[in-house]
Amino acid sequence: MQDFVVVVDTQQDFMATDGALSVAGADALVAPMRAFLAGLESERTAGVLFTFDTHVPDIYAASEEARQFPAHCVKGTPGWANMLDPALIDRAIPAWRVEKGVFDMWAEDGLSIEDARGDAMPPVPRDIFFDRLRDAGVRRVIVIGVAADYCVRWAVAGLVERGFEVVVPAALTRGITRQIETVLAEDFAGAAVNVLE
Repeated sequence: MQDFVVVVDTQQDFMATDGALSVAGADALVAPMRAFLAGLESERTAGVLFTFDTHVPDIYAASEEARQFPAHCVKGTPGWANMLDPALIDRAIPAWRVEKGVFDMWAEDGLSIEDARGDAMPPVPRDIFFDRLRDAGVRRVIVIGVAADYCVRWAVAGLVERGFEVVVPAALTRGITRQIETVLAEDFAGAAVNVLE
């Protein structure tokens, strides 16, 4: 049985120490995340999806998120760029991407999952994409990225709601005010979510 991997918001503004919304300790995750992706095996991995927090200044300024956090991940800026290259992943494993404008990758209508490598794979509407994964026998999703208590938390919630078992390697995520162990204990008690130490 193959797993699927979701890589949440591993962008310069979150991961770099000088990023606009740097998550404490996230810079130390870059090397182990690269090693994790490079070590994925095609026989055991159905694909990898990179999420991109994506903002436009005028829209962001009027958003709920702007009340909590400064502007970050503005599309096309260096801070929006992913610090993990899909080229790290075995070419036999499909690599995908999705841009989202809010914490929750499931909240916005009309999002499509797109090819992350330029391999000419056609875009797939988000919900259809995950339905197809389930239909293909994928039962477990591994989630890495930042921030554990925001976008990772919402990614996990949506996967659980869609019937997937979720695994979060603790060494490959960081939170802003809560780390993943606390998030899962407080928000996902009894759910099909596990932390790998």
